[in-house]
Amino acid sequence: MRKTQQQRLDTSRDTEAAGAAAAQSLSGWDAVLEIGTEEMPARFAAGLIRQAEEGCYRLLADAHVESGGVKCYTTPRRIIVAITGLAPKQAPLEVELRGPAARIAYDAEGKPTRALEGFARSAGVSVDSVERRTTEAGEYVFARKTEEGRPTIEVLAEIFPKLIDAFSFPKAMRWGSNDFRFGRPIRWILALMGEDMVEFSYHNIASGRVTYGHRTLAPGPAVVPSSWDLPRVLEAAGVVYDPARRAERIVEEARSLAEGLGGQPVISDELLDEVVNLVEWPTAFSGRFDARYLELPEPCVTTPMVNHQRYFPVRDAGGRLMNAFIGVRNGGTRSIDVVRAGNERVLAARLADAEFFFKEDMAVPLMARVDELKGVMFQEKLGSMYDKALRIGKLASELVGGTPMAALVDVAALMAKADLVTSMVREFTELQGVMGREYALRQGVEPVVAEAIFEHYLPRFADDRAPESPLGAALSVADKVDSIVGYFGIGMIPSGSADPYALRRQAAGVLGVYGKARYVLGLDALVARAAELYADSGVLAPDQVDSVVGQVMEFIGTRLRVAMEEAGIRYDIADAAIAAGIGRPACTWERAWAVTQVAHEPWFAALATAASRVRNIAAHAETAQFTPSLFEERAEHALYKAMHDLESEIRTSVDSRRSGFVDRKAYVSALERMSLIVPPINQYFDAVLVMAKDQKLRSNRLGMLKALHSVLSLVVDLSKIVFASASE
Repeated sequence: MRKTQQQRLDTSRDTEAAGAAAAQSLSGWDAVLEIGTEEMPARFAAGLIRQAEEGCYRLLADAHVESGGVKCYTTPRRIIVAITGLAPKQAPLEVELRGPAARIAYDAEGKPTRALEGFARSAGVSVDSVERRTTEAGEYVFARKTEEGRPTIEVLAEIFPKLIDAFSFPKAMRWGSNDFRFGRPIRWILALMGEDMVEFSYHNIASGRVTYGHRTLAPGPAVVPSSWDLPRVLEAAGVVYDPARRAERIVEEARSLAEGLGGQPVISDELLDEVVNLVEWPTAFSGRFDARYLELPEPCVTTPMVNHQRYFPVRDAGGRLMNAFIGVRNGGTRSIDVVRAGNERVLAARLADAEFFFKEDMAVPLMARVDELKGVMFQEKLGSMYDKALRIGKLASELVGGTPMAALVDVAALMAKADLVTSMVREFTELQGVMGREYALRQGVEPVVAEAIFEHYLPRFADDRAPESPLGAALSVADKVDSIVGYFGIGMIPSGSADPYALRRQAAGVLGVYGKARYVLGLDALVARAAELYADSGVLAPDQVDSVVGQVMEFIGTRLRVAMEEAGIRYDIADAAIAAGIGRPACTWERAWAVTQVAHEPWFAALATAASRVRNIAAHAETAQFTPSLFEERAEHALYKAMHDLESEIRTSVDSRRSGFVDRKAYVSALERMSLIVPPINQYFDAVLVMAKDQKLRSNRLGMLKALHSVLSLVVDLSKIVFASASE
């Protein structure tokens, strides 16, 4: 039965390959660069495609070579850059040459000198066409001329080495006696423009017109007649060069095989992308495993299948996991039964291990394992996982105190990390939290605690879901804040692209969870509490606490700014909202959206302008202290009263301390109310000389303006708004 099914797939593949070869012979690839390498890690592919396409476009444009498009294709053993619509030579280039100074180019009678004649001759222009022009350095003569473009093939010989040199990799290597690095050793370079070879040498690797086929199906060299023929030659040599076509083939064959088993394959984008970039000629096959393993928790089966073996699980019509899988081979159908049997044996061994680990772990209650966390290091300077669990409990208690969850938080915090010492998680680390929940439920732990054990790791990556339970959310925030504060406290702060402890991701997770939960306790207060706990244990000196809290809040604010800009909020509005405080991230978002809503209103532009004027002058003030009895002008009294009334109303209307949240409607209303102070501000500046000669008067007036600036920043820091953008 399997053989018949596979034969049907072979026939389909042969037909597809023949059609593809015919179509690709008309590829339109006017020029092509192929870099042949040892097998590249699958994770490199996406970055290489982006770099190749963007880099080649840029190099062609800089060289004034017109093209219709650049497309990059990757396989594990090659990077292909194909250029279509390529002009045969560079576009004519208008160049301007500066000659001698005018006083040297012309004599006293204004006639050309020998110096000018020599310049015109060398530039290839007539003396009459030379222009006189005044520059910063004086008056000079200039010649304009049109240079004919060089043949594109000559330009490509310069561009292609630059393109290869510009590739960057997550991890590069040096091999042999070479003095350069690349993702993997380069074995050949093919470079063609039409039927002509683009000749160059890259670190003693000469370009040519020879490619190599699939490592086992067609391992020998293959001569490529022209750039247009490369797709045909590769197909004939067992290479499906286009990742999109490899993906289509894998999905089609996986579905066909799974249907033959009575199910459907589970094909995630992540696994499909990885498998696509592990093969050059994909051939899917089905396999089975002992049905008894289906009695294990599903993650114990799918994790070794997907994460370790790169198989696609199969589910029946009811969504239940079947004792079957779909694998993908890098090669043809020859000896496919042997391949299937080998893969079944490997998976059976992994599932047998998982079964053993599960039974062994279930013999010990999860709570009984908590003490073992004392022997698991979180970080050498920050203590054990047991220490971390205690800190998580204390921080989470700050968030859920006074709620029904308060009685459960300490137990949940201790159990949250307990599965780290189980055999299953030690073997399959990606199951942390997943197995904790599973063991807890099967051992009779309250479901809300079991769910919190899993949820405290959420979100695990971008676009992952946030915790849904209050207890899980509190543990999630506490865990991440503890990590961020701890690493900042010992100086392990992300820099550039280096973020080995994923603190940026954790900060984004804190913001997401905090914003959704709308805790009454401010995030800044929670961060301060985390720093105090580290100070209590001696990790931080008492005088370090404020500094670390400031650094962490600035770091989290930076992540919030990134999120706001990704959501379409203007950078200056994001800065203005963040400057007003991020203690309650949900409120910071609402403030930003409120400003976005009114940014084009004339009254808001007037308010922002007035606030900026206040800020600029208030910058000279040493303090915000002032004495109303020292006022001399009526405008001073009027502005003081307006400021006093405004502060009282704004603080009442946008006070988030009780509910933990204020919506954008309230912030819009507050801004509208704030705009009423613009006339008193303008009248003040018209009538009052702030920088009075009398030191006492000057300090008093500056102090009031500094206080006014604080009031005007209660919603957002209006002085950060870019006025031109705000009024567009």
